[in-house]
Amino acid sequence: MPLFVYVLGLAVFAQGTSEFMASGLVPGIADDLSVPVGAAAALTSAYAVGMIVGAPAMAVLSARWPRRRALAGFLAAFVLLHVIGAVTTSFPVLFGTRIAAAVVNAGFLAVAMPVAVALAPPGKQARATAVLLAGITLSCVAGVPAGAVLGDIAGWRSAFWAVAALCLPALVLVFRSAPADAAGRPEVSIRQEARELKAPPVRQAMILAALVNGATFASFAFLAVIATDVARLPAGAVSGLLAAFGVGAFLGVTVAGRKGDGELRRGLILALCALPVGWAVLALTGAQPVALFVVTTVQGGLSFGCGSALVARVMHVASGAPTLGGSFATVALNVGAFLGPVLAGLVTEATDDYRHALWISAAIAVVALTRVPRRS
Repeated sequence: MPLFVYVLGLAVFAQGTSEFMASGLVPGIADDLSVPVGAAAALTSAYAVGMIVGAPAMAVLSARWPRRRALAGFLAAFVLLHVIGAVTTSFPVLFGTRIAAAVVNAGFLAVAMPVAVALAPPGKQARATAVLLAGITLSCVAGVPAGAVLGDIAGWRSAFWAVAALCLPALVLVFRSAPADAAGRPEVSIRQEARELKAPPVRQAMILAALVNGATFASFAFLAVIATDVARLPAGAVSGLLAAFGVGAFLGVTVAGRKGDGELRRGLILALCALPVGWAVLALTGAQPVALFVVTTVQGGLSFGCGSALVARVMHVASGAPTLGGSFATVALNVGAFLGPVLAGLVTEATDDYRHALWISAAIAVVALTRVPRRS
């Protein structure tokens, strides 16, 4: 795999850390900026909305930019927005930086995905996609817990400074390591690519990716309270549980990258069948700490493994839309990441039982199974 693909993975790791770290900084932000906890928690949703809106918009905007300029520009803007977020004393400004950071993050991914796929050797396109997604899973394993610890020790602003600093090596490497053919881009027909994205196989792949990610994040958003309120674990165990999920996710993405090729192979179908069963098992056994950790790790692997394979699937069936294909794969994942927790939140609020979030994941995963086409 070309070195530059791993450079892109480093940048995605930094951006993934930023995307998820806000959930661990909510109390500090609420206290420092004198806002309700619910308002501070909305920073996570704001990021997801920015990703959904930003991916296609930035893909269209940067369609004719040289790829090196696009990647470096998005990454530099990401650094600047985190510096602003780290120094502001205004919650509306912080909220705005989160949306803007998500927009430029989406723009970076929209360019990085097709670049990684184009640079990959024949038959290794799914592995290239997995390298980028591995950056996100590694942020769950290492970046997010580290951000939470740093926030506890030095305040929430230090986590924003850390993300900005983490992006700088990737920014330098983008300037130095971008391949020569990234200096210019061919003419792009946005209308033609948009027509390609209306094809039934592309729509099916995006819906399936959104459903699987919706099932994933419906439960991921509630893992902390399930650990403390259902399994009666101490608060300190939450970071370990999230890390266990992240370890499973990293392994799942790694396997999917080595085995996947964008087709709906037997292994992916079996993993999709196992997903609803796993969420149901977790709902039934989640009160037991050992079972909670074990099944959470397994579900992390299945969920992100399927998600990675489905992103490769979107890129495969949308090969006629190399500019917009990556952005719509990003949109599909983030629509699921946004709507899954919203649906789970409505149900758990009505029932006052956080385990119902796990049943929501199982139900969404069953719906995903019904969307699997008979032929790939």
